[in-house]
Amino acid sequence: MPRHFNTAGPVHPEDHYCIDPMTRVDWEEIHQLIAAKKFFVLHAPRQTGKTSLLLAMMDTLNQAGEYTALYINVESAQAARNDVAAGMKSIVATLASDTKARLGDPRLLAWHDELWQLHGTQGALKALLSRWAAENGKPIVLMVDEVDALVGDTLISLLRQLREGYIGRPGVPFVHSAILCGVRDVRDYRIHTSHHEIITGGSAFNVKSKSLVIGNFTHTEVETLYQQHTAETGQVFAPDIFPELWEDTRGQPWLVNALGNELVWEDRAARDRSTPITLERYRAARERLIQSRATHLDQLTDKLREPRVHAVISRLLAGSMSDTDTISPDDMQYAVDLGLIETRPQLRIANRIYQEVIPRELTWTRQVTIAHQQAWYLTPQRRLDMPKLLAAFQQFFRENADAWIERFDYKEAGPQLLLQAFLQRIINGGGRINREYGLGRKRTDLYIEWPVDEEQGFYGEVQRIVLELKILHKSLETTLAEGLGQTASYADQCGADEAHLLIFDRRPETAWDARIWQRAELYGTRQIGVWGA
Repeated sequence: MPRHFNTAGPVHPEDHYCIDPMTRVDWEEIHQLIAAKKFFVLHAPRQTGKTSLLLAMMDTLNQAGEYTALYINVESAQAARNDVAAGMKSIVATLASDTKARLGDPRLLAWHDELWQLHGTQGALKALLSRWAAENGKPIVLMVDEVDALVGDTLISLLRQLREGYIGRPGVPFVHSAILCGVRDVRDYRIHTSHHEIITGGSAFNVKSKSLVIGNFTHTEVETLYQQHTAETGQVFAPDIFPELWEDTRGQPWLVNALGNELVWEDRAARDRSTPITLERYRAARERLIQSRATHLDQLTDKLREPRVHAVISRLLAGSMSDTDTISPDDMQYAVDLGLIETRPQLRIANRIYQEVIPRELTWTRQVTIAHQQAWYLTPQRRLDMPKLLAAFQQFFRENADAWIERFDYKEAGPQLLLQAFLQRIINGGGRINREYGLGRKRTDLYIEWPVDEEQGFYGEVQRIVLELKILHKSLETTLAEGLGQTASYADQCGADEAHLLIFDRRPETAWDARIWQRAELYGTRQIGVWGA
């Protein structure tokens, strides 16, 4: 089978378009840590290329001949939960069988039953690694993947046996260097023991010398990956795809590969390699990927339920914080480590696809229960009738806001999410909604593109509409003055035909009759519709 874009499991260069994993890290630094006998952590978000890198490192070290390097994956022990005996037995068995399978060394299989009987749950792993180190001709480099998938006492036992082996050197032979790999840094492990204690990974594994991060693809690497497809098939990508691809993914490896797969395989017409991949084909593929709710994107939304993630993302979606509100630096770094946000040039959701997926997933059950139909808000010329649509939203918001927002996990951004659910129900399948959030912006920016001619789609006339969403914090006059300038600026930036500003008044003392209003304002030469809710 020809090479293809990989969306599952490690990269194999003979099967997949790929960027050499070894070029994505500072190998000189890693090699120096290994030479210095260090135990360290390598972490990155899911489906970033961690396993591919560890396997490449193992092969590189073994081929060089100085070390015996072994990669093991301990995720299977997760099923044991707090049954530490079952969990550690699984890890010890994995170590023994993988040593034979990957290195052709059967000795650990011969030893592990005896050592389990002698040392049991809390010592068999250390004893097995010590005996291997004593009898092996070369220093051992052990790479343990999916460490943070383990739970409770099993994780504590693994970390402590590795720590005890490290501390016991050089008097007792042990692993020369160990690399723990997972989604999170070891300091972020919050381990609940069977006795309901909470132990941090840092305290259970305080011999860690450094934490290294695997980054996303660079802009150049993204283009290089796609050019491999062109070189092997002759199928070309329009140059204007790549700026969009970069902003949509920011180089997140799974997203880059998944979009490539959508473009050249899931689009059946594009399986004819003489079909060029245009920007419109790209945008259609992007929307299909978002709607697919693929495993990677499901994992993303699952993380949104974690309190530490909620603490960061809720404020980003709301666009502002109160004067007394703060975000814990640890929570912020945790969200960065998960790949959900980036902090430069400002704190924001990591890429445009995540910006789309997060509000859609948070409001999914609300979207499907909204009874409004797209056809109700189309003029005879098939343009969106925004005044009619926004007036309908005002009534919908009045009837549903109190009950629905209370059921949202992200109540802080409830008004913004409810509007997005309403718009998604109307726009979905016809147009596009582009979203911008940023902490400190004190607003959420929505940019709607609607193809007026259904047959021509986005190649024909496109209606462009900007919506600014603001929460009334101080006076209406102050919020209005600030919001009009922001709305006009964003409309000019997008080249929008229409601009609307929505101001949500969440003050409990304000009656609904006073919250719901509409008027037009002139800002410079631009007319802006202003709506209260």
